[in-house]
Amino acid sequence: MELKAFVEITRPHNCILAGLVGVLGSIVAVGHLPDVFTALLVFLVVALGCSAGNTINDYFDYEIDKINRPERPLPRGAMSRATALRYSIVLFAVGLVLAYVINIYSFILAVVAYTAMFLYAWKLKPLPLVGNLVVAGLTGATPLYGALAVERVGLAGYLALCAFLVNVSREIIKDIEDIEGDLAEGARTLPIVWGRRRAAYLGALFAVLTVAASVLPVRAGVGVGYYAMVPVDVIILYSAYTVLRSQDRRAAHRAQKLLKISIFLAVVAFLVAAVV
Repeated sequence: MELKAFVEITRPHNCILAGLVGVLGSIVAVGHLPDVFTALLVFLVVALGCSAGNTINDYFDYEIDKINRPERPLPRGAMSRATALRYSIVLFAVGLVLAYVINIYSFILAVVAYTAMFLYAWKLKPLPLVGNLVVAGLTGATPLYGALAVERVGLAGYLALCAFLVNVSREIIKDIEDIEGDLAEGARTLPIVWGRRRAAYLGALFAVLTVAASVLPVRAGVGVGYYAMVPVDVIILYSAYTVLRSQDRRAAHRAQKLLKISIFLAVVAFLVAAVV
């Protein structure tokens, strides 16, 4: 067993990013940084949930990852599956305790989100579109979680909607990238059931819907702050163009990575809009 596997299996860069998005959700909601203790708790609850979710996902995806991600800790033998299961349970438990410290709304959303993570990894991931919607919902809930922690939604509601839509797009395109391993394991993801081309069209549609939703804050009186979102919209549309042009593994990988970058940039753009 490798000690570094306990960090690696959580995919810490993703979890740190998710934690920051949760904190930024609080800032977007109130227009300023909340107290340090609340911000720290939000970061930890989101990051621990993300860590536990990634760990339990690798536990259930062991056979698929032998094909798609052989470098990950479980398929390469750096950690046993039983250890990964226990580790994920501990991470979930600590996250829930911290969520309860924030307020009851944060605790309830954490319970719902953590349960959804487990069900996704266990049963929902292979289902066409259902698994994609669950992951997108969890991502959209991240800035909303930060807003509930400060008991005000504000622009964080629009941000959650955009995060949900862009992540539906990214999850569909990611399934196009992973189609070989999913086929070998007998999964029924959208590209397998519909074909790569049709799945690419649906992924592109959700990307366009994201751009359309990004205009909604203008009606809420954001004004010039909206212009911070324009470069993000360009990246999202370019990602849609990339996957429509080609559905091979390389193109799908590039498109979903660009969408992943756009998620963080969108949070920054909404932050600028909230402050301005």
